Amino acid sequence: MVAPDYAVSGQIAEPDLATLASKGFKTVICNRPDSEIEPELHAQFLEAEARRLGLNFVYNPVSPQGLTMDNLKSQAKAIEAAEGPVFAYCRSGRRSTLCWAFTQAGKMPARDIIAAAAGAGYQIDAILPQLEAMAAQTQAV
Repeated sequence: MVAPDYAVSGQIAEPDLATLASKGFKTVICNRPDSEIEPELHAQFLEAEARRLGLNFVYNPVSPQGLTMDNLKSQAKAIEAAEGPVFAYCRSGRRSTLCWAFTQAGKMPARDIIAAAAGAGYQIDAILPQLEAMAAQTQAV
C-alpha cells in the first residue's frame, strides 16, 4: 500500500480481480499500455471481469517514456471518483506509484509522498524537485 486507500503492483490477471474485490478494493486502474503485453491481459478483458465483479475499471495507459498531464488528470479523476480503495497496476508498479505521487503534489508534503512510496518499496527520490514545483504551481492557482 502506497497510501491507506491506494495500492499498486505489477501486471495482474483475471483471477487477481476476485482477490482485489474480496479485499475491499472498489476501483482498478490499469496504467499499462496494451502494446506491452500479451492479448489475454489487455485492459478490455480485465475490465469485463472487473465490472462483472462490481469493480470500477479505468484504463489510463502510461508510456514507459513518461507521464503526460493527461495521464495525471485521468489518474486524479479516477482516484477522486473512487468509492473506496484504489488498486493501480502497470509492469512493476512504478508508473502507478508515480501517477499517485504527482496527484498528491500540493495535497501533502513532497517528502511525505517520497516516504510513502519508499514504504511501499518504490524509490522515487529523483522526482522531489518536480513534486515541489507541481505543488507550488497548484498552490498558486
